[in-house]
Amino acid sequence: MARESRPLVFLGTPSAAADILRAIHAAGFPVAHVISRPDARRGRGAATSPSPVKQVALELGIGVSHDLSWFDDHRDLVALGIVVAYGRIIPADVLGRCPMINVHFSLLPRWRGAAPVERAILAGDDTTGVCIMDLEETLDTGPVRACAEVAIHQDHTTATLTADLAAEGARLLVGELSRGLSAPVAQSGTPTYAHKIEPAENRIDWGAANIDVHRRIRALRAHTLVDGTRLKVLSATIVDTVVEGPPGTCGADAVVATGDGALRLEIVQPEGKRAMAAIDWMRGRSPGGARFE
Repeated sequence: MARESRPLVFLGTPSAAADILRAIHAAGFPVAHVISRPDARRGRGAATSPSPVKQVALELGIGVSHDLSWFDDHRDLVALGIVVAYGRIIPADVLGRCPMINVHFSLLPRWRGAAPVERAILAGDDTTGVCIMDLEETLDTGPVRACAEVAIHQDHTTATLTADLAAEGARLLVGELSRGLSAPVAQSGTPTYAHKIEPAENRIDWGAANIDVHRRIRALRAHTLVDGTRLKVLSATIVDTVVEGPPGTCGADAVVATGDGALRLEIVQPEGKRAMAAIDWMRGRSPGGARFE
């Protein structure tokens, strides 16, 4: 096998994909073009901004477009597509013109689909990983060319685990491109599906086991209701403490009763305000703690 010599077309959108784009460019591989999702509102206010992948492409002087019509205008280019969290299905006619490989953040066939990192944390998996696979029209079913495992630690959040997976994915992809792509091997085992996170899943059920509540806080945009307003719970710690009262009872020390134990809230964000230490939030309330709905 020889070093990949075809020009690369990179398709991706979020920060994790931007890190991988930067890595393959730094390794000296020619990126002919980047395709990313259109500019969007990314925060407060009405102004739009480019995706992280587009920002890196512009910084590196690589041309960017926002849809797949670029392939119609470059039918004669013999290229290899690199797909990392692009956010859209690539249709069969495009795949027929440009072979593509996908950097997927799970150990396939476990966690095919839209939210593999979140689902791995929610399920309590000890390990996950990165696979480089051939892209097919069907969802995450293509043969795999390379894989690497990544341990899931108890302090991993979706953000930190995704960053670790992106770093491992960049290393794995640069290695594959440098040596020439390994032979594809069909996936084996029972598939599981990482379905898209629904908004209702972000709501904390304090009656669940403390480990399940903790996983939800680590994996999702977890929130609870107090006095009819939303409180985001950004981080928490499992503690060996007895809280008097039903699940959802929060003492002045920011320790909350769950279905089988307790959690100490570490960082919270009240509705319309900045994130803050949970103990400071509790101090700003009337004495007697809080009752989460």
